[in-house]
Amino acid sequence: MALPAPSDASAAPSAAPPSATPTSSASPLAAHAEPTARARGRAGAWASLGATLVGRALRNPAVAIDLLRVAWRFRRRFWWRKPPFLPIPDATYVRWRMHTAYGDADTVPPAADLIRYARWVGRQR
Repeated sequence: MALPAPSDASAAPSAAPPSATPTSSASPLAAHAEPTARARGRAGAWASLGATLVGRALRNPAVAIDLLRVAWRFRRRFWWRKPPFLPIPDATYVRWRMHTAYGDADTVPPAADLIRYARWVGRQR
């Protein structure tokens, strides 16, 4: 429904005041919807990475041990005090690690990079 022109006094008033209607073709909510879609994409990419790492760990038990060692090192401090009560890394820490390693905090690393790092950690023992 188009708004009447200001000079047209005979037209019926619109249901919403002019300040409440968007002036551009983009909705004000579009800015909020886009990060949510990106977050879903990242969650799917992280899930895919996890599935790839589980597959590699099943094929090579030495890689599985190294990956578990790295996962334990990256766990959140006092993880048993807050839900989900799992020894997973803090999201802020992971974002910082991705920023320092790849230059973008939203990057999902390739499985080969994580396996290479885990093998390196395993050799340091």
